[in-house]
Amino acid sequence: MTATAATPATPVTTTEQPRRARLRRLLPVLGRLGLAAASGLVFFASFEPRPLWWLAPLAFTGLGLVLHGRGPWGSAGYGTVFGLAFYLAHLIWIENFLGTEFGSAPWLGLSAVLAVYIGAACWLMPFVARLPGAPVWLALVFLLQEAARSRWPANGFPWGRVGFSQPEGAFLSLASVGGVPLVGFAVLVTGFGLAQWIMRARERGGRPHRGWIAPAMATLLPVVAGLAVWPTVGTEAQTGTRTVAVVQGNAPDLGLGLLGARDIIRANHLAQTEKLAADVRDGTLPRPDLVVWPETATDVLGDDPAIDALVDELDTPALIGALYQPAGGGQTENAVIAWQPGVGPTQRYAKQELVPFAEYVPMRSIAKWFTPFLDNTRDMRWGGDPGALDVAGTRTGPVICYEVAYDYPSRDAVDAGAQLLVVPTNNAWYGPGEMSHQQLAMSRLRAVEHGRAAVVAATSGISAIVAPDGSVQQSTSLYTAATLVADVPLRQQTTLSDRLGAWTEYVLIGAALAAVATGLVLRPRTRRTVADDT
Repeated sequence: MTATAATPATPVTTTEQPRRARLRRLLPVLGRLGLAAASGLVFFASFEPRPLWWLAPLAFTGLGLVLHGRGPWGSAGYGTVFGLAFYLAHLIWIENFLGTEFGSAPWLGLSAVLAVYIGAACWLMPFVARLPGAPVWLALVFLLQEAARSRWPANGFPWGRVGFSQPEGAFLSLASVGGVPLVGFAVLVTGFGLAQWIMRARERGGRPHRGWIAPAMATLLPVVAGLAVWPTVGTEAQTGTRTVAVVQGNAPDLGLGLLGARDIIRANHLAQTEKLAADVRDGTLPRPDLVVWPETATDVLGDDPAIDALVDELDTPALIGALYQPAGGGQTENAVIAWQPGVGPTQRYAKQELVPFAEYVPMRSIAKWFTPFLDNTRDMRWGGDPGALDVAGTRTGPVICYEVAYDYPSRDAVDAGAQLLVVPTNNAWYGPGEMSHQQLAMSRLRAVEHGRAAVVAATSGISAIVAPDGSVQQSTSLYTAATLVADVPLRQQTTLSDRLGAWTEYVLIGAALAAVATGLVLRPRTRRTVADDT
């Protein structure tokens, strides 16, 4: 047997060694960046129109794994990546609205700003991650940024809150206890709890041990709580029912071009209401007790014989969504007007949460530097009173479009005695994307939160009849003319969420701030302990 000499190994050069070391350090970073982005996309996928509510906690499991063991600045970076992936996907409908005239800057800019909020929350998370019950504190810190961005700047932007991913499923019932903040808190605790459970399992090679108990409880208790609350969610009529007709006249898909199509929108809704009247005359449909038009379906500058005639023919009061011009001039209102047979317009509700840069321009003197169009625009008038209109023997609570993303308009309406929520909206601006589905999910949350049926009337869809348990009884398609007629229950009992009001969120915010303060105080001691252990 002949022996052969072994081939000598190729020596590693001094320049290759640092390169390989850098690569070894870079690969985990790239992996965490990929997981952060993927988790943001999973969070996006949990929202309507996909019935995948259970993906939301898994998204925060992924984020929790990414942030495990990271410092403040690393956590901020990964959190910002998570936020960018989520918001770029979640808000793509802004392109349908503004893309033709303004390009991608509004979509990209808003997504980036909102992602920074998440990055800021993640910067704080290492300070609370070592406290006992870490999943709870991590969840509270994430809710802290939701509360901040829902208020500032320009009255905030609440779109994409964690709770809005849950229009169905185990967590939804918690809206009746603590509103959207509590629903979001439950989702976050479950997700971060599962992340901690996974990390504890890895530390012991998958063998069960006492360290599993706390993260297992954090993972499972919110789900159990949500399931336990479901039997208490009331749906039965308490003060009778009303037959409500929702008129969706349709609107063209023109984006900003819709500004020049107001006559078309009005004509479409008059025609669809005439069709409703004909169907009632020939017995195809029952005579409704109340007719609801969408947001800004017409302009109201004074007397309106066409609407008078239709309301009189139906012999049914209507809630008309309109751009209302007060007599004698003054600022235009985005309003819901109660229109009575034989009387005409009576009460009205003016929108309290105007859309920045659409219905008013914040910081107008600065904004003029960036666009030449502002000299030809006027801000709408802000409403100041809760939505509570008495019509058809019913106290209705109108919540106009964008307002449904805020907690207080629907809560104030119910506090003022609303037995039924009415959500007029005009989503024709935003194209056939997911915006209308996202907004309908918010109305479903509000229905459970307040124990009220919600009637959603949209110019071009999605209009819907939502039961007090958040289930959709009837709905329309996008960019079609349609009418919904349904009996809806009237309810007067308030939920625990109504009675607690904003205090649920205030307590969660206070607990988050206390946890961060505690973490900051204990952090130097924690650092010394870790150093001693190593």
